[in-house]
Amino acid sequence: MGAVLVLCDDLMFTSKVTATGRAVGVAVVVARTAEAAVRRAAESAPASVLVDLHNPGLNLEQLLLELREKCPAMPRVIGFGSHVDVDTLKAARRAGCDLVMPRSQFSEQLEAKLAEWSTMSC
Repeated sequence: MGAVLVLCDDLMFTSKVTATGRAVGVAVVVARTAEAAVRRAAESAPASVLVDLHNPGLNLEQLLLELREKCPAMPRVIGFGSHVDVDTLKAARRAGCDLVMPRSQFSEQLEAKLAEWSTMSC
């Protein structure tokens, strides 16, 4: 099982993800900025990167490009965002996220999917 990297600057939400990771035995690494996420991904080769699509200053296309450049094995990228921001969710799919879902669905499925996301690879 590999680590899961979470790009999110919402402390309450990242606490939820890390606590869920501990509960299911998955290592969760948190990055608050895209730059930190790329750096951590290059260091630890996560199985998946979970991206808050509403992270301040996020340029998703640039993030994906840098992940491809820095990671020998490109991790699976799962984007999540507000269900009412349909344009952002669609843009994430077009940019190349492997999976995109509303934040509510992400939260509901987190415990069930986290172990699966820790073993994914493209």
